Amino acid sequence: MDFGLDPEALRKGLIFYIVLIVSLCIHEWAHAWTADKLGDDTPRGEGRVTLNPVAHMDLLGSVVFPLMCIFLFPGGILFGWGKPVRINPTNFPREKRTRSELLTTLAGPGSNIALAILAAVVGGLLFKLEPRTAELFVQLIGINVLLAVFNLIPLPPLDGGQVLRHAIGMTEETFYNISRWSFLIIIIAINIPGFRVLLGTVMGIVSWPMMLLYEKLAM
Repeated sequence: MDFGLDPEALRKGLIFYIVLIVSLCIHEWAHAWTADKLGDDTPRGEGRVTLNPVAHMDLLGSVVFPLMCIFLFPGGILFGWGKPVRINPTNFPREKRTRSELLTTLAGPGSNIALAILAAVVGGLLFKLEPRTAELFVQLIGINVLLAVFNLIPLPPLDGGQVLRHAIGMTEETFYNISRWSFLIIIIAINIPGFRVLLGTVMGIVSWPMMLLYEKLAM
């Protein structure tokens, strides 16, 4: 395996990494900000209601694994995550507790979709002035769609798993027992061709209107 990096590959890799980290941190910040606004001060007490990326980065998930994927195994599966935002549901108003938990959970993927749409609009308009911005904004769209779709997979402790827990009345014990094996399940799943095709198909469907918007504005 050739680990040599030419300056252009290094430039592209670093831009990709920066876009990924910004997107991951906005995802986690959205969880924290929403919980805080809905009455749970746990994220604020832990310093998570901030856009400072350091507060949301995990050593393995935000540094080691992403950099390995980008520079050692380019073109393969991208794997990374931010530091999970802890919440205390009992701080939410009792009559709105389930709704508040779901809104807090969906705020993460929702922020990624919002960021992808914003990238499509801004990137499309800027393309007319500077076509070289296309690389950055297309990556912003792609990475944020990936984060939104991947996090909505109905597997604990992903955001989709949290939604599933409420939908079927899963106990906390079952949720956390499944979460213990999730990393292994995900590693196996992303190496199954059918799963990768399905994930890519869903990503294509979700990103299609954003890319269409980008192209229309760039014309």
